[in-house]
Amino acid sequence: MSTDFPPRVAQGSTQPWRERLPLPAADRMDEAQRRAAQALIDGPRKGVYGPFLPLLRSPELMDRVARVGEYLRFDGVLAPRIRELVTCAAARHVSNQFEWLMHAPLARQAGVAEATLEALRQGARPRGLPADEEAALDFVQEMLRQHGSSEPAYAAALQAFGEQGVVELATLAGYFVMVSWVMNVAHTPPLAGAQGEPLPAFPL
Repeated sequence: MSTDFPPRVAQGSTQPWRERLPLPAADRMDEAQRRAAQALIDGPRKGVYGPFLPLLRSPELMDRVARVGEYLRFDGVLAPRIRELVTCAAARHVSNQFEWLMHAPLARQAGVAEATLEALRQGARPRGLPADEEAALDFVQEMLRQHGSSEPAYAAALQAFGEQGVVELATLAGYFVMVSWVMNVAHTPPLAGAQGEPLPAFPL
């Protein structure tokens, strides 16, 4: 087991643990990989980390995924509080430590209540939410569980966020599930020095 990431934090439970697709050495990258990595460094992320470590094996895919994520995170119509809450819900749904430990503090800074985040972390449904958070979580968690949306959940999300917001809400959740799957397969660990409580295993 890597000494940098204790068992409760390292992504993946296979023993012995290893990060399957870490950042390639600079002298082993081809020109397309170097260009894609530099684009991330020059963009709002300012570095190559998280899902972009395994995605660097397919630099054109990485570039396209990165551009979708940049829009959803930095330019979309959803308020930061809603965006970060939904990202945390997606990370919890697929038990991804990297996204949870990165976005739970951002959600807290954006105004999501500590009790809401702790309920999510434990795998419970948060209660007593503001109306827009209630609508977002109902819509997203229903979509993640049932692969669609009931009329009540859709109507509440539509009223809260409008048609563009509903489309971006669904895409945001899907985006973070997708990149979390990539990291789950790659055993991509959290950033070194990530703070906060990691996700526990769901209760049996």
